[in-house]
Amino acid sequence: MASRSTPREKPPRPPRGDARRALLDAAIELVRRQGWASTGIDQLCAAAGVTKGAFFHHFASKEALGVAAAARWTEVTAPLFAGAPYHALEDPLDRVLGYLDFRVAIADGPLEAFTCFAGTMVQETFATSEAIRAACGLTVHSHADILAADVAAAIARHGTVAPVDALSLATYTQTVLQGGFVLSKARGDRSPLLEALDHLKRYVRLLFGKGV
Repeated sequence: MASRSTPREKPPRPPRGDARRALLDAAIELVRRQGWASTGIDQLCAAAGVTKGAFFHHFASKEALGVAAAARWTEVTAPLFAGAPYHALEDPLDRVLGYLDFRVAIADGPLEAFTCFAGTMVQETFATSEAIRAACGLTVHSHADILAADVAAAIARHGTVAPVDALSLATYTQTVLQGGFVLSKARGDRSPLLEALDHLKRYVRLLFGKGV
């Protein structure tokens, strides 16, 4: 006799007024795990515990949700980085290196748990949605903008062995991270990301004349 499958429990409905945030958080979770194209509106509504009517009350389209979700990603990740221990370090160069160490520390668990939502989404949509491309770009670059302040302070205090622009170097850290995320997905584990961060940390130390 065939066994009877247990019905999957429906997610609880979000508190009244929280449907928009529930949809955005569902988008972040699903897209990180399975990609933008594989995430449909019906699945988003089921994951968020809302009706399709609620979806279209808050978003005119899936693209509109994608734009809003990129901004939501910044809201979700900002407290994590704002509270990171490297901010307490007195030397700005130590804070920059501490940022890279923190990136290593949080690269744990399944790949979708630590890879970038904005980076994942923009890889699929850059040629088909200018609005999502721009929103994801703003999210990634805003993170670089914050790090650039510590990079500029490190340059002022220590100097560098070659001319370097603070924002450019901060943006380069995001280039390395995003590439590390992609290669980690291609390999199926986090080792490419960790190797890339190790090389980046060594490069930063050499750039500031600190050896390896």
